[in-house]
Amino acid sequence: MKFNTKTIHGGQKPDEAYGAVMPPIYQTSTYAQSTPGGHKGFEYSRSQNPTRTALENGLASIENGNYGLAFGSGLAAIDAVLKLLKFGDEVITTNDLYGGTYRLFTKIFENYGVKFHFIGMENASNIEAYINENTKLIWVETPTNPMMNIIDIEATAIIAQKHLLMLAVDNTFATPYLQRPLDLGADIVMHSATKYIGGHSDIVLGALVVKDKEIADKLYFIQKASGAICGPMDSFLALRGMKTLHVRMQRHCENGKAVAEYLAKHPKVEKVYWPGFEDHPNHDITKQQMDDFGGMISFVAKGNNYEEAIKIVENLKVFTLAESLGGVESLAGHPASMTHGSIPKAEREKVGVVDSLIRLSVGIEDIDDLLEDLAQALG
Repeated sequence: MKFNTKTIHGGQKPDEAYGAVMPPIYQTSTYAQSTPGGHKGFEYSRSQNPTRTALENGLASIENGNYGLAFGSGLAAIDAVLKLLKFGDEVITTNDLYGGTYRLFTKIFENYGVKFHFIGMENASNIEAYINENTKLIWVETPTNPMMNIIDIEATAIIAQKHLLMLAVDNTFATPYLQRPLDLGADIVMHSATKYIGGHSDIVLGALVVKDKEIADKLYFIQKASGAICGPMDSFLALRGMKTLHVRMQRHCENGKAVAEYLAKHPKVEKVYWPGFEDHPNHDITKQQMDDFGGMISFVAKGNNYEEAIKIVENLKVFTLAESLGGVESLAGHPASMTHGSIPKAEREKVGVVDSLIRLSVGIEDIDDLLEDLAQALG
Protein backbone atom coordinates (compact mmCIF):
# COMPACT_ATOMS: atom_id res chain seq x y z
CA MET A 1 0.00 0.00 0.00
CA LYS A 2 1.40 3.41 -1.01
CA PHE A 3 1.80 6.19 1.56
CA ASN A 4 -1.06 8.36 0.33
CA THR A 5 -3.39 5.40 0.68
CA LYS A 6 -1.96 4.42 4.07
CA THR A 7 -2.89 7.78 5.59
CA ILE A 8 -6.54 6.94 4.86
CA HIS A 9 -6.72 3.16 5.14
CA GLY A 10 -3.51 2.01 6.87
CA GLY A 11 -4.20 -0.01 10.02
CA GLN A 12 -7.91 0.81 9.73
CA LYS A 13 -11.09 -1.17 9.22
CA PRO A 14 -14.80 -0.38 9.52
CA ASP A 15 -16.13 -0.46 13.08
CA GLU A 16 -17.31 -3.96 13.94
CA ALA A 17 -20.49 -2.85 15.73
CA TYR A 18 -22.26 -1.03 12.89
CA GLY A 19 -19.72 -0.74 10.09
CA ALA A 20 -18.89 2.91 10.72
CA VAL A 21 -16.23 4.03 8.24
CA MET A 22 -14.63 6.40 10.76
CA PRO A 23 -13.83 4.88 14.17
CA PRO A 24 -16.45 6.08 16.65
CA ILE A 25 -15.48 8.25 19.61
CA TYR A 26 -15.67 5.75 22.47
CA GLN A 27 -16.18 8.30 25.23
CA THR A 28 -16.07 5.79 28.04
CA SER A 29 -13.77 5.09 30.95
CA THR A 30 -14.64 1.42 31.49
CA TYR A 31 -16.15 -1.64 29.79
CA ALA A 32 -18.60 -4.33 30.91
CA GLN A 33 -17.13 -7.74 31.72
CA SER A 34 -19.03 -11.02 31.60
CA THR A 35 -16.81 -12.45 34.33
CA PRO A 36 -13.71 -11.06 36.06
CA GLY A 37 -11.18 -10.70 33.26
CA GLY A 38 -13.74 -11.68 30.65
CA HIS A 39 -14.02 -8.75 28.21
CA LYS A 40 -13.84 -7.93 24.50
CA GLY A 41 -10.28 -6.65 24.50
CA PHE A 42 -10.93 -3.47 26.48
CA GLU A 43 -11.25 -3.18 30.25
CA TYR A 44 -10.26 0.38 31.22
CA SER A 45 -9.50 3.33 28.96
CA ARG A 46 -6.17 4.21 30.52
CA SER A 47 -4.97 0.82 29.28
CA GLN A 48 -6.79 0.77 25.95
CA ASN A 49 -9.58 2.58 24.16
CA PRO A 50 -10.95 1.60 20.73
CA THR A 51 -10.59 5.11 19.31
CA ARG A 52 -7.04 5.45 20.57
CA THR A 53 -6.20 1.97 19.29
CA ALA A 54 -7.42 2.97 15.82
CA LEU A 55 -5.13 6.01 15.91
CA GLU A 56 -2.18 3.95 17.16
CA ASN A 57 -2.67 1.42 14.36
CA GLY A 58 -2.79 4.22 11.81
CA LEU A 59 0.37 5.83 13.17
CA ALA A 60 2.24 2.53 13.02
CA SER A 61 1.14 2.07 9.42
CA ILE A 62 2.32 5.43 8.06
CA GLU A 63 5.70 5.13 9.82
CA ASN A 64 6.20 1.55 8.57
CA GLY A 65 6.29 0.34 12.15
CA ASN A 66 4.58 -2.53 13.94
CA TYR A 67 3.43 -0.82 17.13
CA GLY A 68 2.05 2.67 17.77
CA LEU A 69 1.42 4.41 21.09
CA ALA A 70 -0.46 7.68 21.59
CA PHE A 71 0.09 10.03 24.53
CA GLY A 72 -1.34 13.22 25.97
CA SER A 73 1.43 15.33 24.38
CA GLY A 74 4.71 15.05 22.52
CA LEU A 75 6.59 15.64 25.76
CA ALA A 76 4.63 12.83 27.42
CA ALA A 77 5.82 10.56 24.62
CA ILE A 78 9.45 11.66 25.14
CA ASP A 79 9.00 11.18 28.89
CA ALA A 80 7.98 7.56 28.27
CA VAL A 81 11.13 6.90 26.22
CA LEU A 82 13.35 8.39 28.94
CA LYS A 83 11.66 6.11 31.49
CA LEU A 84 13.32 3.19 29.72
CA LEU A 85 16.54 4.44 31.37
CA LYS A 86 17.82 4.24 34.93
CA PHE A 87 20.12 6.16 37.27
CA GLY A 88 23.61 6.49 35.78
CA ASP A 89 22.57 5.99 32.17
CA GLU A 90 23.75 8.48 29.56
CA VAL A 91 22.09 9.99 26.49
CA ILE A 92 23.74 11.61 23.49
CA THR A 93 21.59 14.23 21.80
CA THR A 94 21.88 17.24 19.53
CA ASN A 95 22.81 20.68 20.82
CA ASP A 96 20.05 22.21 18.66
CA LEU A 97 16.93 20.88 20.31
CA TYR A 98 13.34 21.91 20.94
CA GLY A 99 13.27 23.92 24.17
CA GLY A 100 10.67 21.68 25.81
CA THR A 101 12.79 18.59 25.17
CA TYR A 102 15.86 20.36 26.58
CA ARG A 103 13.85 21.36 29.66
CA LEU A 104 12.60 17.80 30.20
CA PHE A 105 16.12 16.40 29.89
CA THR A 106 17.88 18.95 32.10
CA LYS A 107 15.25 19.93 34.66
CA ILE A 108 13.58 16.54 35.19
CA PHE A 109 15.71 13.57 34.19
CA GLU A 110 19.08 14.98 35.18
CA ASN A 111 17.62 15.10 38.71
CA TYR A 112 17.11 11.34 38.48
CA GLY A 113 20.74 10.69 37.58
CA VAL A 114 20.51 10.50 33.79
CA LYS A 115 23.39 12.34 32.08
CA PHE A 116 22.97 14.14 28.75
CA HIS A 117 25.61 15.11 26.19
CA PHE A 118 24.44 17.94 23.90
CA ILE A 119 26.65 17.84 20.82
CA GLY A 120 26.73 18.89 17.19
CA MET A 121 25.49 15.90 15.18
CA GLU A 122 25.69 17.31 11.66
CA ASN A 123 28.72 15.03 11.27
CA ALA A 124 27.60 11.68 12.67
CA SER A 125 31.20 10.66 13.36
CA ASN A 126 31.22 13.18 16.25
CA ILE A 127 28.92 10.87 18.21
CA GLU A 128 31.36 8.02 18.91
CA ALA A 129 33.67 10.18 21.04
CA TYR A 130 30.88 10.47 23.64
CA ILE A 131 29.93 6.79 23.82
CA ASN A 132 30.93 4.83 26.93
CA GLU A 133 29.67 1.86 28.92
CA ASN A 134 26.86 3.99 30.41
CA THR A 135 25.49 5.24 27.09
CA LYS A 136 22.07 3.78 26.37
CA LEU A 137 20.27 6.15 24.00
CA ILE A 138 20.93 8.51 21.09
CA TRP A 139 18.17 11.12 20.72
CA VAL A 140 17.97 12.88 17.36
CA GLU A 141 15.90 15.72 15.93
CA THR A 142 16.09 16.19 12.17
CA PRO A 143 15.38 18.72 10.83
CA THR A 144 16.23 20.39 14.12
CA ASN A 145 14.11 23.01 15.83
CA PRO A 146 14.64 25.86 14.97
CA MET A 147 17.95 25.87 13.06
CA MET A 148 16.83 23.28 10.48
CA ASN A 149 20.04 21.27 10.84
CA ILE A 150 20.02 17.87 9.15
CA ILE A 151 21.35 14.76 10.88
CA ASP A 152 22.16 11.60 8.94
CA ILE A 153 19.77 9.04 10.43
CA GLU A 154 21.22 6.04 8.62
CA ALA A 155 24.81 6.86 9.64
CA THR A 156 23.69 7.46 13.22
CA ALA A 157 21.78 4.17 13.22
CA ILE A 158 24.93 2.29 12.13
CA ILE A 159 26.80 3.79 15.09
CA ALA A 160 23.94 2.96 17.47
CA GLN A 161 23.76 -0.64 16.27
CA LYS A 162 27.54 -1.05 16.51
CA HIS A 163 27.43 -0.08 20.20
CA LEU A 164 24.08 -1.76 20.99
CA LEU A 165 22.34 1.55 21.70
CA MET A 166 18.77 2.64 21.11
CA LEU A 167 18.22 5.36 18.53
CA ALA A 168 15.15 7.58 18.84
CA VAL A 169 14.24 10.18 16.22
CA ASP A 170 11.92 13.14 16.66
CA ASN A 171 10.22 13.20 13.25
CA THR A 172 7.82 16.06 14.01
CA PHE A 173 9.14 18.56 11.45
CA ALA A 174 9.45 16.09 8.57
CA THR A 175 6.47 13.79 9.22
CA PRO A 176 6.38 10.30 7.67
CA TYR A 177 5.26 11.96 4.42
CA LEU A 178 8.83 13.19 3.98
CA GLN A 179 10.96 10.89 6.16
CA ARG A 180 10.60 7.44 7.72
CA PRO A 181 13.33 6.92 10.34
CA LEU A 182 12.47 3.29 11.11
CA ASP A 183 13.34 2.41 7.52
CA LEU A 184 16.72 4.08 8.07
CA GLY A 185 17.54 2.03 11.18
CA ALA A 186 15.99 3.97 14.06
CA ASP A 187 14.41 2.03 16.94
CA ILE A 188 11.84 4.62 18.03
CA VAL A 189 10.10 7.44 16.18
CA MET A 190 8.49 10.27 18.14
CA HIS A 191 5.93 12.82 16.98
CA SER A 192 4.37 15.82 18.56
CA ALA A 193 1.14 14.91 16.79
CA THR A 194 -0.16 18.29 17.91
CA LYS A 195 1.64 19.57 14.83
CA TYR A 196 1.43 18.13 11.30
CA ILE A 197 -0.27 14.84 12.19
CA GLY A 198 -3.28 16.62 13.67
CA GLY A 199 -2.75 19.51 11.31
CA HIS A 200 -5.51 21.85 12.50
CA SER A 201 -4.19 23.38 15.75
CA ASP A 202 -7.04 21.86 17.76
CA ILE A 203 -5.39 19.07 19.76
CA VAL A 204 -2.35 18.37 21.95
CA LEU A 205 -1.11 14.81 21.39
CA GLY A 206 2.09 12.76 21.19
CA ALA A 207 3.03 9.51 19.51
CA LEU A 208 5.69 6.80 19.45
CA VAL A 209 6.14 4.15 16.76
CA VAL A 210 8.48 1.14 16.97
CA LYS A 211 9.14 -2.11 15.13
CA ASP A 212 10.61 -4.22 17.94
CA LYS A 213 8.12 -6.03 20.21
CA GLU A 214 10.38 -5.95 23.26
CA ILE A 215 10.71 -2.17 23.12
CA ALA A 216 6.99 -1.84 22.38
CA ASP A 217 6.04 -3.97 25.40
CA LYS A 218 8.19 -1.82 27.70
CA LEU A 219 6.67 1.37 26.35
CA TYR A 220 3.13 -0.01 26.59
CA PHE A 221 3.78 -0.81 30.25
CA ILE A 222 5.04 2.73 30.87
CA GLN A 223 2.06 4.18 29.02
CA LYS A 224 -0.35 2.17 31.14
CA ALA A 225 1.49 2.62 34.45
CA SER A 226 2.19 6.33 34.08
CA GLY A 227 -1.13 7.14 32.47
CA ALA A 228 -0.11 10.05 30.23
CA ILE A 229 -2.62 9.03 27.56
CA CYS A 230 -4.70 11.05 25.12
CA GLY A 231 -8.49 10.95 25.27
CA PRO A 232 -10.83 9.45 22.66
CA MET A 233 -11.93 12.81 21.25
CA ASP A 234 -8.34 13.93 20.62
CA SER A 235 -7.57 10.48 19.17
CA PHE A 236 -10.47 10.89 16.76
CA LEU A 237 -9.31 14.36 15.69
CA ALA A 238 -5.72 13.19 15.21
CA LEU A 239 -6.90 10.28 13.08
CA ARG A 240 -9.06 12.61 11.02
CA GLY A 241 -6.10 14.95 10.55
CA MET A 242 -3.83 12.09 9.56
CA LYS A 243 -6.13 11.19 6.66
CA THR A 244 -5.25 14.47 4.91
CA LEU A 245 -1.58 14.55 5.88
CA HIS A 246 -0.37 13.77 2.37
CA VAL A 247 -2.32 16.52 0.61
CA ARG A 248 -1.51 19.08 3.30
CA MET A 249 2.21 18.29 3.28
CA GLN A 250 2.36 18.68 -0.47
CA ARG A 251 1.09 22.27 -0.15
CA HIS A 252 3.26 22.97 2.92
CA CYS A 253 6.30 22.01 0.85
CA GLU A 254 5.25 24.07 -2.17
CA ASN A 255 4.56 27.17 -0.09
CA GLY A 256 7.66 26.62 2.05
CA LYS A 257 9.88 26.62 -1.03
CA ALA A 258 8.33 29.85 -2.33
CA VAL A 259 8.67 31.60 1.05
CA ALA A 260 12.28 30.45 1.54
CA GLU A 261 13.31 31.67 -1.92
CA TYR A 262 11.53 34.99 -1.38
CA LEU A 263 13.24 35.59 1.96
CA ALA A 264 16.65 34.61 0.58
CA LYS A 265 16.41 37.44 -1.98
CA HIS A 266 14.96 40.06 0.36
CA PRO A 267 17.33 42.95 1.10
CA LYS A 268 16.27 43.09 4.76
CA VAL A 269 16.98 39.40 5.45
CA GLU A 270 20.46 38.39 6.51
CA LYS A 271 20.19 34.58 6.61
CA VAL A 272 17.56 31.94 5.82
CA TYR A 273 17.65 28.41 7.27
CA TRP A 274 15.85 25.91 5.01
CA PRO A 275 17.27 22.50 4.00
CA GLY A 276 16.14 22.86 0.39
CA PHE A 277 18.95 25.28 -0.43
CA GLU A 278 21.95 23.66 -2.10
CA ASP A 279 24.33 25.48 0.25
CA HIS A 280 22.45 24.32 3.36
CA PRO A 281 24.71 22.08 5.49
CA ASN A 282 23.98 18.40 4.74
CA HIS A 283 21.74 19.28 1.79
CA ASP A 284 22.86 16.04 0.12
CA ILE A 285 21.81 14.06 3.21
CA THR A 286 18.46 15.85 3.10
CA LYS A 287 17.88 14.65 -0.45
CA GLN A 288 18.81 11.10 0.52
CA GLN A 289 16.55 10.73 3.56
CA MET A 290 13.71 13.17 2.83
CA ASP A 291 11.30 13.24 -0.10
CA ASP A 292 10.95 17.04 -0.01
CA PHE A 293 12.09 19.93 2.18
CA GLY A 294 9.05 20.78 4.29
CA GLY A 295 7.36 23.97 5.36
CA MET A 296 9.50 25.01 8.33
CA ILE A 297 11.84 27.98 7.86
CA SER A 298 13.91 30.18 10.17
CA PHE A 299 15.49 33.50 9.25
CA VAL A 300 17.42 36.40 10.70
CA ALA A 301 16.58 39.98 9.77
CA LYS A 302 19.41 42.32 8.76
CA GLY A 303 21.15 43.94 11.67
CA ASN A 304 20.74 40.97 14.01
CA ASN A 305 18.46 43.14 16.14
CA TYR A 306 16.01 41.92 18.80
CA GLU A 307 13.70 44.90 18.43
CA GLU A 308 13.53 44.49 14.65
CA ALA A 309 12.60 40.81 14.98
CA ILE A 310 9.81 41.63 17.43
CA LYS A 311 8.53 44.39 15.15
CA ILE A 312 8.37 41.99 12.19
CA VAL A 313 6.42 39.25 13.98
CA GLU A 314 4.04 41.76 15.55
CA ASN A 315 3.30 43.33 12.14
CA LEU A 316 2.41 40.08 10.36
CA LYS A 317 -1.28 39.82 9.43
CA VAL A 318 -1.77 36.46 7.67
CA PHE A 319 0.94 34.70 9.63
CA THR A 320 -0.28 34.41 13.22
CA LEU A 321 2.16 35.09 16.06
CA ALA A 322 1.74 31.95 18.15
CA GLU A 323 3.44 28.93 19.68
CA SER A 324 3.32 25.61 17.80
CA LEU A 325 3.57 24.70 14.11
CA GLY A 326 2.27 22.34 11.48
CA GLY A 327 -1.30 23.60 11.22
CA VAL A 328 -3.09 24.58 8.03
CA GLU A 329 -2.61 28.22 9.02
CA SER A 330 0.77 29.93 8.82
CA LEU A 331 2.39 30.73 12.16
CA ALA A 332 5.36 32.87 13.15
CA GLY A 333 7.35 32.64 16.34
CA HIS A 334 10.31 34.19 18.13
CA PRO A 335 12.24 31.15 19.46
CA ALA A 336 14.41 33.06 21.95
CA SER A 337 11.40 34.30 23.89
CA MET A 338 8.87 31.58 23.04
CA THR A 339 9.65 27.94 22.16
CA HIS A 340 13.29 28.07 23.32
CA GLY A 341 12.98 30.48 26.22
CA SER A 342 13.80 27.67 28.67
CA ILE A 343 17.30 27.26 27.21
CA PRO A 344 19.94 29.59 28.73
CA LYS A 345 20.84 32.46 26.39
CA ALA A 346 24.51 31.45 26.13
CA GLU A 347 23.56 27.88 25.16
CA ARG A 348 20.98 29.08 22.63
CA GLU A 349 23.35 31.46 20.92
CA LYS A 350 26.08 28.82 20.55
CA VAL A 351 23.92 27.05 17.98
CA GLY A 352 22.48 30.14 16.32
CA VAL A 353 19.26 30.74 18.23
CA VAL A 354 19.95 34.45 18.53
CA ASP A 355 17.48 37.09 19.67
CA SER A 356 16.82 38.16 16.09
CA LEU A 357 15.86 34.70 14.83
CA ILE A 358 12.30 34.23 13.55
CA ARG A 359 10.73 30.82 12.88
CA LEU A 360 7.95 30.34 10.34
CA SER A 361 5.55 27.43 9.97
CA VAL A 362 4.31 27.97 6.44
CA GLY A 363 0.68 26.94 6.07
CA ILE A 364 -1.47 26.03 3.08
CA GLU A 365 -2.96 29.45 2.29
CA ASP A 366 -2.61 31.09 -1.12
CA ILE A 367 1.08 31.77 -1.62
CA ASP A 368 0.48 35.30 -2.94
CA ASP A 369 -1.16 36.29 0.34
CA LEU A 370 1.74 34.86 2.35
CA LEU A 371 4.37 36.67 0.29
CA GLU A 372 2.46 39.95 0.46
CA ASP A 373 2.21 39.60 4.23
CA LEU A 374 5.96 39.05 4.56
CA ALA A 375 6.61 42.01 2.26
CA GLN A 376 4.56 44.42 4.35
CA ALA A 377 5.96 43.14 7.67
CA LEU A 378 9.57 43.36 6.48
CA GLY A 379 8.90 46.72 4.88
